[in-house]
Amino acid sequence: MPSRPFRVSTVVSLALLTLACGGTPAPAAPSPASQHPTEPVRPFAAAVFAGQSIAVLPQTMVLAGDTLGRVPPLGDRATALAWADSLVGAELLARGPEVKWVLPAELRRVAHRAPAVAPDPDRMGQSLLRARQLEDVPDPLRGQLRTLMALLGGRFALVPAAIQFLPEAAGTMRAEVSMVLADARTGKVVWRTVTWGTGATPAEALTRAMQLVLPAGLDIR
Repeated sequence: MPSRPFRVSTVVSLALLTLACGGTPAPAAPSPASQHPTEPVRPFAAAVFAGQSIAVLPQTMVLAGDTLGRVPPLGDRATALAWADSLVGAELLARGPEVKWVLPAELRRVAHRAPAVAPDPDRMGQSLLRARQLEDVPDPLRGQLRTLMALLGGRFALVPAAIQFLPEAAGTMRAEVSMVLADARTGKVVWRTVTWGTGATPAEALTRAMQLVLPAGLDIR
């Protein structure tokens, strides 16, 4: 006799429980040269959202110091934001294919089709969610997020709230990404972490940061 399929409420409850508890944290293992200690990265349990739509808000904050600010593509803000959106989106699709990711380009198309109702995804102030003490999405971002998700028909939004590039030893760099999952119905922050990676280039460092927070192994316990 075939097993009974999970109800949506069951999947959501499992997702919230898994993310609230943080799952099994990845060990914090900053490189010996790093002067920027980190807390353990809390992996994103993509498998528990299989078949669900999750909006991915656009980047609005990519920071780099004076030296790294001259390294392409970090020298120009618009270029850096578009590049970060593309790289983060590619890693989400590759490492979490069971989720229906709604990437920034699609969010913009949805918003443009309803300009009198939908907020501009690039101007919602989502970078403020990088503040670690926030447990609730503040207004007006909360209302804007609820409106945008109602148009999409989804519930959760993944927010890469800020990306910072920091110099490391021997000419390498470190990418630190503050990430949040917000529930548009309740206005709650249900998961957050700061993931990181090092590399010789911005792309290498950011790719490793995304790979750390999106482990390839499938575990929905």
